[in-house]
Amino acid sequence: MSVPDVIAIDGPSGAGKGTVARAVAQALDCRHIDTGAMYRAVAWRTLQQGGALDDEPAVAAVAAGADFDLHGTRIAIDGHDVSRAIRTPEMDVAAAAVARLPRVRAALVARQRSLAVAGSVVMEGRDIGTAVFPAAPVKIFLDASPEERAARRARDPAHRLSPGTGVAEVARALDARDRLDRTRRASPLEQAPDAVRIDTTGLPVDAVVERVMKVVRERRRGARGS
Repeated sequence: MSVPDVIAIDGPSGAGKGTVARAVAQALDCRHIDTGAMYRAVAWRTLQQGGALDDEPAVAAVAAGADFDLHGTRIAIDGHDVSRAIRTPEMDVAAAAVARLPRVRAALVARQRSLAVAGSVVMEGRDIGTAVFPAAPVKIFLDASPEERAARRARDPAHRLSPGTGVAEVARALDARDRLDRTRRASPLEQAPDAVRIDTTGLPVDAVVERVMKVVRERRRGARGS
């Protein structure tokens, strides 16, 4: 069985996954998939239908049956453009809640794997290199200091914070999300043993993208020579 051409980029919130993944996908002229947005969209759709986020069968049914439309930073679910609606502190919490449900993860992992069938893809998330594509030829794990991650999230226009929300409050929310992600039973957030770790603290985006591209070039040269 052939291995899909996937560049897996994992890491916690605020590590730079989205910005870097989009830039790498543009450089490689391939598709970019934000799997975290899929969990957010499922949480939004469940709540929009009047469901409870701890009702695993109901949430899993949404995850398995929803119609996703993913284009860059735009995401729609069942015809609803939720690109802005899912980028709030409340949806951060909701996404973490549904991501802990094994049946939901199983449904979305299956759908994420199907997205790589059509060709090369840069896929970002928290378990791409460990659960979704454990045989991915390129695995990157991005991280940054807690202070840097909180500052980035606080100034990110894509994430709509409540008026008056300070960096310290954002840092506490990220720490809580980290604990949930790292301790969940299904596909916890962790670095794959063969992933290249990049600490993005203090680095400009271009420098991080170039480091990722260097890994891509090296891994692809190695694959051709094997």
